Amino acid sequence: MVSSSHEAMHRIFQEDPGVFARTFRALGIPFDEPVTAALLPTDLTETRPLERRVDTLLRFDTDAGPSFLLAVEAQSRRDPGKASSWAYYLAHLYAKYGIPPVLLVVCQDQRTATWASAPVHIGPPQWSALTLRPLVLGPHNVPVITDPARAARDIPLATLSAVTHARDPEVADILEALASAMKTLDDDTASVFAELTELGLGDAPAAQTWRNLMAVDLSFFRSETSQRLRAEGRAEGHAAGQAEGRAQDVLLLLDERSVDVPDEARRRITACHDLDLLGTWLRRAITATTADEIFAETPRTSGT
Repeated sequence: MVSSSHEAMHRIFQEDPGVFARTFRALGIPFDEPVTAALLPTDLTETRPLERRVDTLLRFDTDAGPSFLLAVEAQSRRDPGKASSWAYYLAHLYAKYGIPPVLLVVCQDQRTATWASAPVHIGPPQWSALTLRPLVLGPHNVPVITDPARAARDIPLATLSAVTHARDPEVADILEALASAMKTLDDDTASVFAELTELGLGDAPAAQTWRNLMAVDLSFFRSETSQRLRAEGRAEGHAAGQAEGRAQDVLLLLDERSVDVPDEARRRITACHDLDLLGTWLRRAITATTADEIFAETPRTSGT
């Protein structure tokens, strides 16, 4: 079954095909910015009962050079059988469209990226009839974007940075920068890239960090992501886990707004198991200027 992380790694190029050219120009490979980029059918099935599908397929047209096809494959692990599939994809695409194809493989870990980057020589040792040379993006060459201003200048690239560095130590800083940068977008665009980021993070621990950021960011209170997260929290029915998550939301919101939270207040928030009370504190944290303001006229109960 195709994972959500797998889906996001190639869908980024559907949302903004130009991120391909921008990324590789920064790496010294001079692809021109596309004038147009048409999304093509991904079905590479033959007439006989053999189905083959590339993850994303785009046609690039530029002012400066000839058109080419970009086949994007998301790869989460080493797979010895992929070389023959990828070679088939490129040969089939060239035969079908008569346009030079380029294979881009997007990875989330160094080991997979190193494996995917190695050229594959197809043919006997004395004569390689075909050499497969994928372009590879992964944590080794996608920039780490932790500056909100830089992220705001190129949201798709910042999203790609978050997805490819999903398991890196600096991913929390990347996510915070991306969340801040998304405040500059309209609601619909922000929703698309918020969802792509969440999908791309998959089952990495950073996915929960992203959910927390989306849940406490006021610009996303009415977004599909936040609504779904709250619905999932209610459906889980684990009161302790819900309380812990909501307490973290309160603290995250106060930290995001640069409100000082003394140790005693922090302990009181994290020790609370009353979801309704935590909800009250969360609402007050939206406007509070001190930690004491969220506790105003709040009776101390056994749960706090």
